[in-house]
Amino acid sequence: MKILKFGGKSLANGEGLQKVIQTIAQKYFNNEPIAVVVSARGNATDELVILLKKAQAKIEFQNDFEQFKKYQLEGLKENIFEEEFTVIQKLLEGVSLLGDYSDKIKDQVIAYGEILSAKYVAYVLNENSIKAQFVDSRQLIKTDANFGNAQPIEATSKQNVLEYFVKNGDKVNIITGFIGSTVLNETTTLGRNGSNYTASLIANYLNAEEFQNYTHVDGIFTANPDLVADAKKIERLSFNEANELANFGAQILHAKTIIPLVEKNIPLRILNTFNPENNGTLITSEQTNEGIKSLSVLTNVSLINLEGRGLLGKTGVDARIFSVMAENDISVSIISQGSSERGIGLVVSSDKASKALVGLEKEFENDFYTKDVNKITVNDNIAVISIIGQDLTNFHKPYTALIRNKITPILLNNTVTGRNISLVISKEEFKRALNVIHGEVFGVAKKINIAIFGHGTVGGTLINQILESAKNIEKRKGIKLNVFAIANSKEVLLNKFGIGENWKAVLEDKGQEYKVEDIIAYAKEHHLENLIAIDNTASATFIENYIALAENSFDLISSNKVANTVSYDFYKKLRKVLAENQKEYLYETNVGAGLPLIDTIKLLHLSGENITKIKGVFSGTLSYLFNNFSVQDKKFSEVLKEAIDNGFTEPDPREDLNGNDVGRKLLILARELDLQNEFDEIKIQNLIPEALREGSAASFLDKLTELDGIYDEIKASKKSDEVLRYIGELSGDLQQDKGNLEVKLVSVSVSSALGSLKGSDSIFEIYTESYGEQPIVIQGAGAGASVTARGVFGDILRLSEKK
Repeated sequence: MKILKFGGKSLANGEGLQKVIQTIAQKYFNNEPIAVVVSARGNATDELVILLKKAQAKIEFQNDFEQFKKYQLEGLKENIFEEEFTVIQKLLEGVSLLGDYSDKIKDQVIAYGEILSAKYVAYVLNENSIKAQFVDSRQLIKTDANFGNAQPIEATSKQNVLEYFVKNGDKVNIITGFIGSTVLNETTTLGRNGSNYTASLIANYLNAEEFQNYTHVDGIFTANPDLVADAKKIERLSFNEANELANFGAQILHAKTIIPLVEKNIPLRILNTFNPENNGTLITSEQTNEGIKSLSVLTNVSLINLEGRGLLGKTGVDARIFSVMAENDISVSIISQGSSERGIGLVVSSDKASKALVGLEKEFENDFYTKDVNKITVNDNIAVISIIGQDLTNFHKPYTALIRNKITPILLNNTVTGRNISLVISKEEFKRALNVIHGEVFGVAKKINIAIFGHGTVGGTLINQILESAKNIEKRKGIKLNVFAIANSKEVLLNKFGIGENWKAVLEDKGQEYKVEDIIAYAKEHHLENLIAIDNTASATFIENYIALAENSFDLISSNKVANTVSYDFYKKLRKVLAENQKEYLYETNVGAGLPLIDTIKLLHLSGENITKIKGVFSGTLSYLFNNFSVQDKKFSEVLKEAIDNGFTEPDPREDLNGNDVGRKLLILARELDLQNEFDEIKIQNLIPEALREGSAASFLDKLTELDGIYDEIKASKKSDEVLRYIGELSGDLQQDKGNLEVKLVSVSVSSALGSLKGSDSIFEIYTESYGEQPIVIQGAGAGASVTARGVFGDILRLSEKK
């Protein structure tokens, strides 16, 4: 015989109930011997509790009760519950009259959830020509009088079950789960998930072939799939592993469920009512391969902290604490204490926390007077995440991942076996923490949640590059890039599941006004982990958001140079905040677009290499301009016009020609060497004559030929084997606080590295003490939206691999 148990969601009106009937019918007509245990249908138990509380508070409950009855009768041809509804009504009226109810009365009321459920299923099966019989387990399962969490009396219950099935084994018996009765026939309940326990006991008594537990999910997962989208189904577990999961809060199991099955070596299979083709998770006595099995969560718990400097060296403190817990029938799931006993933390069920606090305050009353105990507090705002199968040898990986996401566990605890670790986390952070740990320990694709600010030429190109490459990166690197926010200066598009290829149209149609604080709040609300904010704007004001983003778990990537070139005070303040929050800030594209320049300089500097000078052509636009002007028989205005027509310059070319952009890039490199220069200390040769620096861009474009005379003279003054290059140069004693920064137009030998530059390439020469007169040369495409976006993309991947 197989024991089938169906949960409340499976038995809810609609598809679930239909699937239950189909499953039972299929086994019945295949001549499979079965017995069925049922939970209350839908939310019946919770609804009965609400009715009780309303009656206790003398709040009108009749309308709610009518809705309850209507739901329970849906789909039936007649009212088969008249007797049950009458008893419930009388019990509620009695509670309302007294203004209170006992645990005994509560058990009587909530027992009807299972009674109505079993009668309903039996009735519908008989209507479908299946020989079914309603079984009230109060006649079978005898318990002690511990109302709310009763313990079965084994010998009596077993005898009752065996005798019943000898007489009624030819029928499909539909048995109420969760409930029993005392020897005086007083109704009791078996505690949380007690229906599983009922089914397990019956399987034990009947030596069942298998216990099949039907739920609303495909089996046991590596984490609750409602909380972790990437959770994976576990095909097989041992009884020991399942018991650990149950003890640490796995919702699909009851801690007591496993024991009766282990005694008789009865397999337990977790199945999905709504997906009958799935094989579910099989739990047997066979030990599976060692390793991390699952993450479980306890949320309805509280942390009790006992602190006292005067307890240092005193023995027996923990014994006194556990004595209080025992006297008040309080189970402690986790305890953590220092060897000095100065601080002890206990995790208990939230509904027992107040009782525990009162008991401890009474026990340690004298210790308060002597100031040996400073305080005893209760923290209800916690959850416990347990990593089943985790040992300390590689626990640093999930722990480090939590810290990177700015999640600091309140308390840690590992079992004596060293194979399970529990973390107490603040309730606001536990969902994000669960996803962070899951991604780290199960090797599923690590999700990187990205907010992109600015979707112009560079930003738009970057978004498309990410969307085009995302699947390949997930496959090769195990990194899932999820762009959850795209924003311009006015509107933002948000989607926690990721923004698709039609993002431009959707943003235009559904974009909403925002502040950066709204995006931070959205990330928190949806528990998004591994956050990166990307600034592809050129805004001088947007950088003010960097600090708030870093303080709220975002790493930063920027193609915007402003943050690195404003005042040195802001530069240092930002880095202080980044360090305090353990956040990264990458900006490789600030200088040299996609070239590996900043990383190279950082590495040299951090390794202790003495960099003595840096010089190079920093601007792709000016590189193109002077590379062509130096060797072609053309006027400067003609070459400049070609650059403008080809889109190599800004709309107002003076933004390129004034040298400020080169100056900013040079300052960024100087600050990488810990120099404290400010922008106004840079000597910049402005390539625009004073007379043309004012006025509109259109007016300047009309006067381009006025530049020709000046540049004809400059070109004529260079030697025949020289070419013109507009360079930035950092020199001086770079071991001091400040260096010499200069941006200028120079003549260089055509055979030199600078002189051999072609097209719009950039080139950088890095002189160091070790390399002497032979510089390190980095050369390549230093401009262009595609190149810059690809450089930002590279920063994303660098950060992602660190997370």
